[in-house]
Amino acid sequence: MTTVLPPAHLSGALRNVPVAKATTPAGASTVTMAAALNRALADSLAADDRVVVFGEDVGTLGGVFRVTDGLAGRFGERRVFDTPLAESAIVGTAIGMAMNGLVPVVEMQFDAFAYPAFEQVTSHLAKLRNRTRGRVALPVVIRVPFGGGIGGVEHHSDSSEAYYTHTPGLRVVTPGTPADAYLLLREAIRCPDPVLFLEPKRRYWSKETAVLTPEGPPIDRAVVRRAGSDVTLIAYGGMVATALEAAEAAVEEDWDVEVIDLRSLSPFDDQTLTESVSRTGRAVIVHEAAGFAGYGAEVAARLTEQCFHYLEAPILRVTGFDIPYPPPKLEQFHLPNTDRILDAIARLQWEDGGA
Repeated sequence: MTTVLPPAHLSGALRNVPVAKATTPAGASTVTMAAALNRALADSLAADDRVVVFGEDVGTLGGVFRVTDGLAGRFGERRVFDTPLAESAIVGTAIGMAMNGLVPVVEMQFDAFAYPAFEQVTSHLAKLRNRTRGRVALPVVIRVPFGGGIGGVEHHSDSSEAYYTHTPGLRVVTPGTPADAYLLLREAIRCPDPVLFLEPKRRYWSKETAVLTPEGPPIDRAVVRRAGSDVTLIAYGGMVATALEAAEAAVEEDWDVEVIDLRSLSPFDDQTLTESVSRTGRAVIVHEAAGFAGYGAEVAARLTEQCFHYLEAPILRVTGFDIPYPPPKLEQFHLPNTDRILDAIARLQWEDGGA
């Protein structure tokens, strides 16, 4: 497997982001999320001749974050190739390819760089299957590095998931661990529907000891990363590791926190979430995006409708602030962290007066 290293200009502190501890399975190896994604692309290209990978600098350079490193040399420029700096043209070309039997996997270099392609995504990619009454499928995967935590300036740190989840016809998924990054990307490429694949760039160099396998939970299911009985902590993407850290810290306060990794933002796994919240009676939702009309608002609404009579306290959210993304030196104050999550849990109307 190709070794994937972070760009030299990024902080070394980002290269070893902690992940949840687990029993080491047989045949496991330590892998970063970037390397797991690279492996998923390579295995998909090898398994299906219809798969093609393209985007800005994904060929010779191997992508800004080196996720496609070595793929062009291995599979050739007809299957892994660079494109002009034209996001709308990239997605439009992918749509045409998919209509003619290929399985395109395209990369948007950064989250906010995808906005020029928004019309192609929402007006055509998401609607063509319905428009043709199912006669035309579009198995297109759009990989989007998203979120903050890398010290990037504006246009490089957006959390744009709400735009895409509000668009019927799209699947929107995001991994929280390296092993799940491999599984989800393999599933996304096999899926007959268009998939927005959001990659939490702050976790590209997080490490996990795991077996990379294409077998696991379906693409549209959430998973419980940590079992608990007192409160359900809901996260996705880059916030999964943060939520797990908060859950471990909460032990000192005698809170037993269950952590759910949504994985699939659209469609939404109501069953896993409602089962957990109905049992714990409390919930906190965590995401990097601004709170107003953010993705967490939809999660809170659904859980309130389905779990109202089980709730012991209002559902709370811990989010980014309702501001344009701040300069690098200030992003640590903008992004949710363990202290903010624990403060939210403390406000959940505990009977012992701990709030």
